[in-house]
Amino acid sequence: MKRITYAEIEEKLRSEAIAALPPIRCAVLRNIVVEPIEPWLRYMAYEIGFNATCVFGEYDNVFQEAVSTGQILTPDTDCVLVFLRLETLSWDLARNFSGLTGELISSEKARIENLISNVLSGIRRQTSAMILWHSFELPIYPAPEQTPVIESLNQILRQALAGAENAYYIDLNLALARIGAEAFYDLRYWHIGKAPYSREALREISVEILKHVRALKGKQRKCLVLDCDNTLWGGIVGEDGLAAIKLGKTYPGSAYYEFQQEILSLYNRGIMIALCSKNNEADVWEVFERHPDMLLRKEHIAAAQINWDNKITNLKQLAADLNIGLDSLVFADDSEFETGQVRQYLPEVDVIELPPGRAVEYREILARYPGFFNLTVTEEDKTRGAMYKAEANRKELQATSLNLEDYYKSLEMVLEIKIADSFSIPRIAQLTQKTNQFNLTTRRYSDAEIRRFAETDTSDVLYAVLKDRFGDSGIVGVCILKYEANQAIIDSFLLSCRVLGRGVEEAFLTHCLKRAKRRCTAAIGEYRRTAKNEQVKDFYSRRGFQTIDSTNEGDFYSANLEGRLPEPPRFFKSIESQVDL
Repeated sequence: MKRITYAEIEEKLRSEAIAALPPIRCAVLRNIVVEPIEPWLRYMAYEIGFNATCVFGEYDNVFQEAVSTGQILTPDTDCVLVFLRLETLSWDLARNFSGLTGELISSEKARIENLISNVLSGIRRQTSAMILWHSFELPIYPAPEQTPVIESLNQILRQALAGAENAYYIDLNLALARIGAEAFYDLRYWHIGKAPYSREALREISVEILKHVRALKGKQRKCLVLDCDNTLWGGIVGEDGLAAIKLGKTYPGSAYYEFQQEILSLYNRGIMIALCSKNNEADVWEVFERHPDMLLRKEHIAAAQINWDNKITNLKQLAADLNIGLDSLVFADDSEFETGQVRQYLPEVDVIELPPGRAVEYREILARYPGFFNLTVTEEDKTRGAMYKAEANRKELQATSLNLEDYYKSLEMVLEIKIADSFSIPRIAQLTQKTNQFNLTTRRYSDAEIRRFAETDTSDVLYAVLKDRFGDSGIVGVCILKYEANQAIIDSFLLSCRVLGRGVEEAFLTHCLKRAKRRCTAAIGEYRRTAKNEQVKDFYSRRGFQTIDSTNEGDFYSANLEGRLPEPPRFFKSIESQVDL
């Protein structure tokens, strides 16, 4: 994220455009003064397309507000931020540790553990909103044996949050380590007004908070697009040659080697890697195939545009090749000209500027970027790179097929339709958070919310898995059905962009309607209009649904389940349902 001053933030927050953005309501429970965090939170939310508001509880009134209904936590709360600083919570553990007996230390720990449990359960009784609870900071100048005790408190907090739904641990000690204690604390304001954190600290804390919020709201980025010369290696391969470029385990090549390590870490977390380089294609692939210290390999690259065209054109082509939006791309380059041009002409693309001549900073710059953060990393995330390589093989086959019907048959597709279980719920939630193009309602749900839908008698969560001759695409479709009287409300119906145009949506919808027919006579479909899902605006009407209402936000449709349901396409090798129909 580009550095910005507090004054510049306040100026940007005066923009009338903020009011038109979707709202995010944050409730802050605290035993310290943290009101100065609000501009940072609002600005960072604005940067990802939301209008954030903060409601602060009373100072040191956390327990009462957590257990008393209606004071600060309301049905429209999206995120609960909890700040319990040890200096206010337990002065003895924080500042008088050496004067405590072992019995007193144990007693204080038990008291704090009990408080954490009661506050957490109290919050959850009032709201299903995301909870972001900030850790206890380790002392900068600890007394003997003090650090392990505070670490154990943080472990207690971690375990409590892990056992709750949609609750996450924000490690303030990581933020503190990144900027240092002198920059993190404002001792003067701590003594004057119990406000311990500097503006720089609040900025760093806000980055951590918004990482989680943007992941829940489906604002993560999916693909890292990289330049090559002076980015993946030092020097210009077309001029210097394979042997002379800087890349290896000793300086200066070690900076690029470590940068590639970080890129591989993203790849293993499910982030697509693409290339956008003004270069001779053969020269680039020679580095990938022959350089002994090249960590990235051709199989890691989901798509590439290596030519002498401008990068605006090439980025658009990469998005088309990967079937994702431009707002899923993050472009990293060491050229100020190229990054500036992308910012100007493709504002949807996030840009990471790699400062020329400072390659030693590249790994940290990439690691710091918050847009790739996911609340969970599923097994499918770890294999996504291979999935996109398989998709490239499919496109090659399609190019040689006489027609689409022959192509679909030659894929030997096997579609499996199942009911959500503990294994599939994290991936299902992730799809609701990430999928934009083929998503009829774009409702975003956490793991906990999907679990509740799956466990209640008034709803069903179905998902689709697709396999073919080139590999397993994993979970690619989700449908959430809510039952009201004799109607099945299709709350969510979505499909991964990887499998669009293969008839999966038709076969999946048919099975979902058959499931609904067990207990309902009609199905209600909804299309909620967004900037990205226009391609599905006629999805229901093309499949025999009748329009029953239209608004500025979208359309509602109805289908009679007592009649004959549409047949799925015949080109699948098999459609295997594990759902009672």
